[in-house]
This record gives sequence, structure tokens and C-alpha cells, in this order.
Amino acid sequence: MLERLVKSLESCPIVKRGEYHYFIHPITDGVPEVQPGLLREVAIAMIKVLDLDGVNRIVVAEAMGIHIGAVISTLTDIPLNIVRKREYLLPGEIPIHQSTGYSKGELYLNGINPGDRVVIVDDVVSTGGTTRALLEALEIAGAEVADICFAIRRGEADIGRPFKSLVTIEVTDRVQVIDRYL
Repeated sequence: MLERLVKSLESCPIVKRGEYHYFIHPITDGVPEVQPGLLREVAIAMIKVLDLDGVNRIVVAEAMGIHIGAVISTLTDIPLNIVRKREYLLPGEIPIHQSTGYSKGELYLNGINPGDRVVIVDDVVSTGGTTRALLEALEIAGAEVADICFAIRRGEADIGRPFKSLVTIEVTDRVQVIDRYL
């Protein structure tokens, strides 16, 4: 399993921004195109590794978690909550300040209730900044986080709790998959 993901990662383009080697991939960037087979492979693999027992919400952060979460939601019939970059001012909205190795910004959590049992899925984890902030917001909302899974882990990400990733990569002038979950 994960042959499409591994092959696509190991052949994806690299762009150097300063000293940072940025890999460009359909799962993490949505370009040049997201092939259905690749997206299906990632979603099915996540369903296999996630603890979905009693989960009543899939939580994703805008933007690149949306496509993965939507497929998982469709396959499992578990509702999807998207943490958005836009404020809606709904009752109970929780603002989240997130900071990663390459960006800072505000996100907004809506639709999570005390006692909800959720999983977080996302495209990639590198610094863990977005996920740490999201975990704090979910705690404020009174939700229980059953599990967390990323399609791709880059580097020594620390989110303050255990998580799963389908593959772990190193990036230099190319991407090398150094570990896989399945």
C-alpha cells in the first residue's frame, strides 16, 4: 500500500526558497493536479490507521486538509468540520493563532461541541505549529481528540502528543521516503 504516494513524492519537484527546500506535491499543494487514485489511496490508508471508534467529527484545517477529510467523510459517513481562515462570528467560534516554520495567521473553529469525539487529519506536519494550536482550541471546545493522522511527516515534528503519519520524508534536492506506516 501507499505505492502511489511514495512514487509521487519521490518524483515531485523541489523549489528552493532561501535555504528551505520546498517540495511541491498534489496532496500538500493541490498542483499540478490531484489524481483520484492518489487521493483515494491516502484516504483509505488513513481510515485503516485512525482510531475511529465513537468518532463523530473529522476536523481538518483549511486549505490542504479539506480534500483528504472530504474523502474520509464520504467513505465513513462521519461529518467534516473545516477550521477556516475566515472569521464567521458564530456563537461558540474559537479563534486560533497558528504559527508554522513558514507562516503565521488566524484560524477559526466552529461547530465543535463539548463531548464531541474527533479525529484530526491533515496533509503534512513539519513544525507542528498549526496542530498544536488546533489541539488547544479543541480542548477549549470540550472535545476529545481520539486520534491524529497526517499523510506526510517532514522532520521532527512535535505536537505535544502521539500522532500517526502515512510516510516520513527527508527533503534535500529531492524527496526521499524514509519510513511508511503501512
